[in-house]
Amino acid sequence: MAFDPSPPPATQVFFDRRELTRILHLYGRMVAAGEWRDYAIGANDEVCVFSVYRRASENPLYRIEKRPALARRQGAWAVIGDGGMILKRGHELDQVLRVFDKGRFKVVD
Repeated sequence: MAFDPSPPPATQVFFDRRELTRILHLYGRMVAAGEWRDYAIGANDEVCVFSVYRRASENPLYRIEKRPALARRQGAWAVIGDGGMILKRGHELDQVLRVFDKGRFKVVD
């Protein structure tokens, strides 16, 4: 048997169906309220990101990130604001998404 020096294939991080359903439910609610207009999903071997935009040509307003490597420490989930500030981090998706609950904060132009 020959030795293969190439590294094993990297596994990508993805949202599972329940997580994506929860995020898309929030997205739909915010679109109906007129706050958000577009989104993008990206993934690699360390993180999966759901980015939210007010307009398609701008930087993301918010990023919802899943980093399984941080699951035992700070929590795998984070909501990151426009300037890169971490608004909420935690172990459960629902807990982290509460940052978007009505009355928590208001988007200012």
